[in-house]
Amino acid sequence: MPVPLELDDDRLLPVDPATRAVARDLYALVADLPIISPHGHVDPAMLLEDQPFSDPAELFITKDHYVTRLLHASGIDLASLGAGSTTGADPRQVWRLFAENWHLLAGTASGYWLTHELVTLFGIDVEPSAETADAIYDTIAERLTEPAYRPRALFERFGIEVLATTDDPMDDLAVHAALAADESFTGRVLPTFRPDAYLDPTAPGFRERIERLTASNQSAPDDFSGYLAALEARRAHFIAHGAVSADHGVVDPYTVDLSDDDAAALYRRAVAGELDAASAREFRGNMLLRMAGMSARDGLVMTIHPGVYRNHSSATFEGFGADTGHDIPVTTTYTQNLRPLLEKHGLDANLTLVLFTVDETVYSREIAPLAGFYPSVFIGVPWWFLDAPDAVLRFRSAVTETAGFYRGSGFIDDTRAFLSIPARHDMARRLDAAFLARLVGEGRLPRAQAERIAVDLVTTVPRKAFKL
Repeated sequence: MPVPLELDDDRLLPVDPATRAVARDLYALVADLPIISPHGHVDPAMLLEDQPFSDPAELFITKDHYVTRLLHASGIDLASLGAGSTTGADPRQVWRLFAENWHLLAGTASGYWLTHELVTLFGIDVEPSAETADAIYDTIAERLTEPAYRPRALFERFGIEVLATTDDPMDDLAVHAALAADESFTGRVLPTFRPDAYLDPTAPGFRERIERLTASNQSAPDDFSGYLAALEARRAHFIAHGAVSADHGVVDPYTVDLSDDDAAALYRRAVAGELDAASAREFRGNMLLRMAGMSARDGLVMTIHPGVYRNHSSATFEGFGADTGHDIPVTTTYTQNLRPLLEKHGLDANLTLVLFTVDETVYSREIAPLAGFYPSVFIGVPWWFLDAPDAVLRFRSAVTETAGFYRGSGFIDDTRAFLSIPARHDMARRLDAAFLARLVGEGRLPRAQAERIAVDLVTTVPRKAFKL
């Protein structure tokens, strides 16, 4: 007998009836407000071309490392899931594997989001299983042929007001320009400047990237001033195409202030491939500080996403590529690491610095106190391994007493899985309603103020943090 797949109307709201009633009313205020998504990884070409999605497996499974990593952990080969660089996997068989192992996602954020998507978008009312896999696959596949399920129609249905992508500094942004010029598309899709591979001498292909970058402004590859000028020119190109932020995915948020001469000497050695690990860290640390200086000048919001050991499994990286589920969190510290940057730019009125972490211990110990003093510092909401219901509530408890509600970034979905965007934002709105309702119930917050905050958290707060 198939197990029903259902969404409780009061999901994620408090169990206590009185508090739940308040939370229900707060959630109702924000449930249908537009989505602001200022950081994510959706391919903008999908919206420009507006072609039907190919199949349910690609849409829900093969490109979602949240899902594939858990299945892999239970012994399912990534190749059989069509993950990463794998080609030739049969979509229906991929879906069957997923459905047969649906129970592995129980209690996870991914299971929660997928349930939301299956029920609200496709009307699926039974759990995926070996018995129901083909019927569910066929239902979704048939819907994907309908105009209402093309990317642009879903973009409008989701109520997305702003969607930011993540882009290489040398991207010509032609897709973004075409979307902006297309009068039939009314959405706002913004590029994000992501220069990591041009700032890290240990990144694969660093020399080749630098040659391409410096050639763009006719500088010599080993000319440090030309390198900086080329980076600033590319930032200007992004701003001209609507960018509001620059994103930095670093292992640790280490910064160091070096003289131009010392930095230039390090740079020449970096281009020549002569830096040891310690010197490479010094170069990265100095460039992260210089990126803050550029943000203070050109106004791009600077977001820092640190603390992840990328491609932890060498065999998986070699076989399937990056972003296939084997990135693992590491300890992060900000107070000491970021002090040189904040000493130089932290009080600059034109700098906005959003700090993220996947190390929960940092929220109350470092990020909230920093955001509670420096006008430039904002708190990045739970990201990646922490973007789950219980972790979000822990986050609110950890930062609110120190920094309040208005020093945050607003919710960040940080996803490649386009269909999960409304599910993730709805989750965040329900959890904020639950947290605010508890404060109301405890007599710590007037109800009228909670109502205002609930709305501000999805409107005013992200618009301020990302200068929208």
